[in-house]
Amino acid sequence: MADVLDVAWATEWVRRSAAVVGEHRMELIDLDRAIGDGDHGENLDRGFKAVLVKLDNPDTPKPESVGDVLKLVATTLMSTVGGAAGPLYGTAYLRAAKVADGPTVDAAGIAALLDAAVGGIVARGKAEVGDKTMVDAWTPAAAAALEVADGGGTATQALRAAATAARTGAESTDPLVARKGRASYLGERAVGHRDPGAESSALLLAVAADVAEAAGAGAAGAAG
Repeated sequence: MADVLDVAWATEWVRRSAAVVGEHRMELIDLDRAIGDGDHGENLDRGFKAVLVKLDNPDTPKPESVGDVLKLVATTLMSTVGGAAGPLYGTAYLRAAKVADGPTVDAAGIAALLDAAVGGIVARGKAEVGDKTMVDAWTPAAAAALEVADGGGTATQALRAAATAARTGAESTDPLVARKGRASYLGERAVGHRDPGAESSALLLAVAADVAEAAGAGAAGAAG
């Protein structure tokens, strides 16, 4: 398990995020068609493809901190993703970038950036846990990472705990009546459908943990 995660991890997280969003594009579209306007998967897929273009552009300054990578994601999603997802995700990544201004982050740093992301989402969307939104995934994720950090765990362990909590949080939206966004107009008809933002959040945090674990395994193999 990696004690700290660096710019290479953040960059690979972005690349794998784009791939996973592409793989789950139709699933996210179907979830959003059930209780929203059906564009969540399409918007996120377009946004992360744009992030990759910017990341690979030779004119883009090479990121020197984890925050630099997250800020690039934030500004690109804000400028390319429509609907609610662009501003919400953009604000989340931007707030996270501000607390990850070093070349590496440890477990406490992971907890801090997730907490900052939650703060951004809540500030932008005015939602709280139980409203059937992406807050239902991010809030328990941040709490789980903080618990690992306070217990002396590694950055990778904090991310895995966050990803597990985000998955549970996303699934917890299934039986909820939506209180925010377009889904709130459906009332009881939204029950039985997962919030697409919570689902995409769980996917992205799972990728973050997967990449961290792969980086740690590689380092261990090299050391052996």
